[in-house]
Amino acid sequence: MKKITFFLVAVLFFSSFSMRAGEGMWIPLLLERLNYADMQKMGLKLTPEELYSINHSSLKDAIVGLSNDRNPQRYFCTAEIVSGQGLLFTNHHCGFESVQKHSTVEHDYLKNGFWAMSKNEELPNEGLTASILQYMSDVTDSIIPQLYDTLTEQQRKTAVSIIIGRLKKAASEDGKYNVVIKPFFAGNEYYMFVYQVYRDVRLVGAPPSSIGKFGGDTDNWMWPRQTGDFTIFRIYTGHDGSPADYSKENIPLKPKYYLPISLDGVKKNDFTMIWGFPGSTSRYLTASGVKFRMEKYFPPLIEVFGKKLEIWKKHMDANQRVKIKYASNYAMIANSWKYFIGQKKGVKKLHVYAQKKIFEKQFANWLRAKPARKAKYGNVLNGIDKVYAKESKFIEPIIYASITGVSGSEIIGFTQKLSGLKGFMEQLKREKNKNQKVKKEEKVKKEIQKLSDGLNEMYKDYDPATDRDVFAAMTRFYVEKVPANLQPEYLTKLVKKFKSNYKALADYVFKKSVLSSKKHLAIFLKKPSLKTLKKDPVMKLHQGYMAKIMEASQKYQNARKDFRKNKRLYMAAIRQMRPDKKFYPDANSTMRFTYGKVEGYKPRDAVYYDFQTHLYGVMEKEDSTNEEFIVPAKLKELYEKKDYGPYGQNGKMDVCFITNNDITGGNSGSPVINGKGELIGLAFDGNWEAMSSDIAFAPKLQRTIVVDIRYILFIIDKYAGATNIIDELTIHKAVPKLNHVEIPEPATH
Repeated sequence: MKKITFFLVAVLFFSSFSMRAGEGMWIPLLLERLNYADMQKMGLKLTPEELYSINHSSLKDAIVGLSNDRNPQRYFCTAEIVSGQGLLFTNHHCGFESVQKHSTVEHDYLKNGFWAMSKNEELPNEGLTASILQYMSDVTDSIIPQLYDTLTEQQRKTAVSIIIGRLKKAASEDGKYNVVIKPFFAGNEYYMFVYQVYRDVRLVGAPPSSIGKFGGDTDNWMWPRQTGDFTIFRIYTGHDGSPADYSKENIPLKPKYYLPISLDGVKKNDFTMIWGFPGSTSRYLTASGVKFRMEKYFPPLIEVFGKKLEIWKKHMDANQRVKIKYASNYAMIANSWKYFIGQKKGVKKLHVYAQKKIFEKQFANWLRAKPARKAKYGNVLNGIDKVYAKESKFIEPIIYASITGVSGSEIIGFTQKLSGLKGFMEQLKREKNKNQKVKKEEKVKKEIQKLSDGLNEMYKDYDPATDRDVFAAMTRFYVEKVPANLQPEYLTKLVKKFKSNYKALADYVFKKSVLSSKKHLAIFLKKPSLKTLKKDPVMKLHQGYMAKIMEASQKYQNARKDFRKNKRLYMAAIRQMRPDKKFYPDANSTMRFTYGKVEGYKPRDAVYYDFQTHLYGVMEKEDSTNEEFIVPAKLKELYEKKDYGPYGQNGKMDVCFITNNDITGGNSGSPVINGKGELIGLAFDGNWEAMSSDIAFAPKLQRTIVVDIRYILFIIDKYAGATNIIDELTIHKAVPKLNHVEIPEPATH
């Protein structure tokens, strides 16, 4: 039986090793050379220049990376420009935090939705940025030739950093552009991305969560799905079209390119391509790396996140204000928690570890075939395996210490806000020079003012009672899961003092800390004392946690010695091993495209999932006792009347569909585009059966879940009545072809 299983796994692996349509997150710069011919055969009608060009407007100019940084290196989601006035479509869960920040009990936009009926009603979102790629270039030849084999890894890292700094400075044009240079294929290649970053991004529309999050955590990562997962933003610029901070005087962006929209719908096997910013994959992970993640990395995350979610939900269910405050954080953690569970199960079910072991045997045979290969790459795999073996001794305590200590409760995180003040006050105390003392006193005053001004924002989404329960649970985890040598002395004293009663311990900490509420911190800032800060239990705990984390992290980093080098050599070797294969790099939050087709799948014996869902599926799932499956009355009314406008088809309203495109986190909100370059939907999820996809692509199972653009327009138009948004869009609909009927000539006599 074992032999048969092994054989089947081998067949599965080697039959899927060659590239298939659907697999691959490809670099736009190399599109014409690597992918264009395949894409044409599958149904693409556009030219390479129409997809990616640096000399003319092209499709890539409509793809937007969303971030909370002014000069982002990574993007949490993707959006796309859909009008000549800078209108953006993205996912509901991508805009969830922005909607949550604008929500109150009196104006609960999460529950009721938000629609700006004019530009004057659009809401600013402090910190949210939108990046548009200007161009990318291969800078490998500017970096690799300067890295000699005799360099140590630290020397190599320093040399790369210096070269990258020089390249970025030259390309930024005195700060006009945000320049990002990243390694690809484990540092064997380097690419530069030059972005224009827009800082005034305003909320235009969002459906109620009963539509935008229909199915909630239950349906998350699942198919069939009936979720209207979209949010609408708009980019604003200064009057000269350049990026600017928020101002009422700013004007909507005039984009180089925006996506037209198709109302034609989708059919099985239709060509699809997705453009966006996939976050991270590890497709070239070794067998030991897979084992490390499944056995050491994911379990503590699953355990701790599960407990935190349980506590948050209890408080959120009991209080509407708390529910609004924690909605965004809950959604984010819940998504990750379920992902970790799904990936762990998926990797096991699809025998990913066994597949990796089979490949590594083939790799070893390839090395033995030539002495030169063996000399250069012979110790690479063994070196990687040794690193994972060493890391396995340290990683679990570090994860537990990080997510239950430093990142365990919000009150511990608040200490970062006071670290600057504490540092300035310590400098002031040590200063003897009168003139310098005056300057340092001024720094302290400015820091106090900054903290005072930020109190409302700091505590806006904070609930002390909720966080106190989280603190108690996380502290218990820390004490029970982290080894004694990583236990801060102050924590040990508290546990002993309260005889392991973590509720009592938490009550004491929250009672004594100036950070436990906005009121307490405001009182402290009126008359701040360095002595009070040093005695504060939360400050002392944070200091202890940080010291122990730094101690453990140093050992962890020592265990990773030469890991980067071995990984780089391994990647170089496997590319040499398969010179006929088109390799794509792991995702790293840079612009990529993927192409595939609309297609259902068979998840298990005797079950087949069709490629499309409909509005009647929403009604079938309705459950008025479960907030995840509540259907708004207006939506039911439209369904009963079949009032779908131009967006329905044959008396039905399509909601979602699936494709076999290759995506991951960061692709949320990515445009799904047909062969004519028209927007047909927004990618928003993957499917449960292929949760191993970040490590191994599963062609027969992996699907991208897409909200149909027609459902989005239906909600905007018929449900919300926001026709001002519809009027901005360029909407295409094919004219039906008339059947040509030959009419015979009348007979003549």
